[in-house]
Amino acid sequence: MAVRPDIRVQRDDFDVAAEVAGLTRGRTDIGAVVTFTGLCRDEGGRLSALELEHYPGMAEAEIGRIAAEAAGRWPLSGLTVIHRFGRLAPGDNIVLVVATSAHRRAAFEAASFLMDFLKTRAPFWKKEHLARDGQGQWVEAATADDEAAARWET
Repeated sequence: MAVRPDIRVQRDDFDVAAEVAGLTRGRTDIGAVVTFTGLCRDEGGRLSALELEHYPGMAEAEIGRIAAEAAGRWPLSGLTVIHRFGRLAPGDNIVLVVATSAHRRAAFEAASFLMDFLKTRAPFWKKEHLARDGQGQWVEAATADDEAAARWET
């Protein structure tokens, strides 16, 4: 039976340790926990904030589809995906993926798959606010993200 993923799109921060504890508490069948935390990155002091917008309902549904596909591909015992929206400062958490399984390979591959498709299919729009003048500019999709996702096509 495939695991039912826990999907959340929220403004508030998340606690990685609490999320891992929630998936593993009382479980002795889990042999691997893989987490990925994406952070708001500032390259060279040019960024004052990153603003993430999403289409409520659509974002959760698409992340749910991606997570369900991962849960169908690998024998997972737990899966949590949290994606934040709103105005985030450099260093703030943006996204969390926690995948648990009896074996490490399944957990690693599921987490990697999820991140590749979150970057390309989840309906989020990013605007960078620059430190020098506060002006915002929309971030274009990266070709490298599409190439990373293409490796999962079978």
